[in-house]
Amino acid sequence: MAAVRDPEATRARIFDAAVAEFARHGIAGARIDRIAAAAKANKQLIYAYFGNKSELFTQVLGTRMVDLAAAVPVDPDDIEGWIDRLLDYHDTHPELLRLLFWEGIEYGTGELPDEPERQAHYARKVEAVADGQRRGVITDAIPPGDLLLLLVALANWTAVVPQMGRILTGTVGPDRDRLRASIKEAARRLVAR
Repeated sequence: MAAVRDPEATRARIFDAAVAEFARHGIAGARIDRIAAAAKANKQLIYAYFGNKSELFTQVLGTRMVDLAAAVPVDPDDIEGWIDRLLDYHDTHPELLRLLFWEGIEYGTGELPDEPERQAHYARKVEAVADGQRRGVITDAIPPGDLLLLLVALANWTAVVPQMGRILTGTVGPDRDRLRASIKEAARRLVAR
């Protein structure tokens, strides 16, 4: 009896294997052979479904960014709650920040392959902050894009460099909760009117 082919299942396996590979090795260090082996698919299918390695990375990161935006929308009416949700999301999806970190290492300040889409993605988040500023629920002393960048940095940095959190604050066990409370307090003060 012949095996039943399921292109969507194969595509999903390739995607998941690519997420793990890129999070672990970045764009330059990732290997299509390893992705194919982990996905139990051949390399030709990867190229057929996703294009070259750079295009695959762009699709992986873009999809993960959309997932984050849907799961944790910016909420200027509840900054502390939003920071909590963002911290929780990154605890359960550590690959996203690793992917962003690798993107930063590899592209630096150069233009990203999907820059217009990414700008549109972030424009919606910046607009949520600007709306909160117009309504007076958060400070307008800092431009909305700058404010969002600062808030995201507060929430994300300890996940990107956990060794620094451990070294500087001893964030294991109950100290981790203390650090989370400190991050939320800093965010609250940053947006205070």
